[in-house]
Amino acid sequence: MSAAVQGPVGEQVTDEAIEVDVDIDDVRRAMEHYARRGWTDGLPVMPVTESYLTEFLATTDRDPADVVFRMPHLGRSCTVRAAAINAALAGCLPEYFPVVLAAWEALTLDEYPGKGIWQSTTGTAPLLIVNGPVRERIGLNSRGNVFGSGFRANATIGRAIRLTAINVFGLRPHELDQATQATPAKYTACIAENEEQSPWAPFHVDLGHDPADSAVTAMVVRSVVHLEARHTVVPEQLALDLAGTLARTGALIHETISGCLVLGPEHAEVFDRAGWSKTDVRQAVYERAWNSRAALAAVGKEAVSRSTRWRVPADHPDAVPDRAAEAGSDQVAVLNSPEALLVVVAGANNAGVSAVIETFGPRGGPPSTARVPEPATSGA
Repeated sequence: MSAAVQGPVGEQVTDEAIEVDVDIDDVRRAMEHYARRGWTDGLPVMPVTESYLTEFLATTDRDPADVVFRMPHLGRSCTVRAAAINAALAGCLPEYFPVVLAAWEALTLDEYPGKGIWQSTTGTAPLLIVNGPVRERIGLNSRGNVFGSGFRANATIGRAIRLTAINVFGLRPHELDQATQATPAKYTACIAENEEQSPWAPFHVDLGHDPADSAVTAMVVRSVVHLEARHTVVPEQLALDLAGTLARTGALIHETISGCLVLGPEHAEVFDRAGWSKTDVRQAVYERAWNSRAALAAVGKEAVSRSTRWRVPADHPDAVPDRAAEAGSDQVAVLNSPEALLVVVAGANNAGVSAVIETFGPRGGPPSTARVPEPATSGA
């Protein structure tokens, strides 16, 4: 192995550096056993022993037999123990497990995952957003490369959810998972909010938590769209850019959609310097996120299905006018309300870059969130 490969903390990776006192053949046998059983997401998983599993279960006062998530249509459920096994397989450290459990609690509160949306041809995936002191305590990344690789907590916490979907609920591609193309978020999607460089209150505070709490918010996502706006200092221009990204016709599945703006700190500062709150940002984007009837007709999405409210051409046998047409308007709003748009700050403070996440509802209700208990040693 070349010594030119840079390690995660600056140490050069060399043949000597990767040598550890372990029987690699035993490790390989365990990993290949898991792979043959289909217990992976395509990447190798960590071997799990009963003694190591005990370390995960020791981080919670919940009974190992407690159910953390159900999929009634499949007749399957996940227990604390099963969640711990998959967290260990994913490469989590035991101290990450309370975040994993909070993620499952938040996902339970969301109406979509338990009804099979993770099996959909749309190819949705769970996204976790973590706030509060636990970010620093376990090393969650909230800054540069926040949607990318390089941070064990982010990578493995999100992966724990996916492995559980595969191993407990059977959501394997070409089987119960019917995604047409899916998204890379199906491997893992867990970020922390950059609270320190946000000009506003943390995201979990907006959702009713105390600033000193740690919390996980879960949502169902379809895609993450990059937005580049490095030079504007005019909030109205930036709001229009965000709205245009959100309103692209390819995103329109139903009559309306929902979204989450993950603003880089520089873009958050553009709005804040102009005196805009998160509410102002949501309102401005909501007002600008629309398509003309002609633009929708050009892509065959000018009407909606009578039964599903999915967008269809006007000559579709199930087509009925959408609400805008019923009101006599050729300006078709993409969002039901400003509340259908969430605002989070994450990423490095080094460029005018943000992301627009296309979510799968709720279209105006609050997202699902759960508190992460403080560790017992903290006196909580």
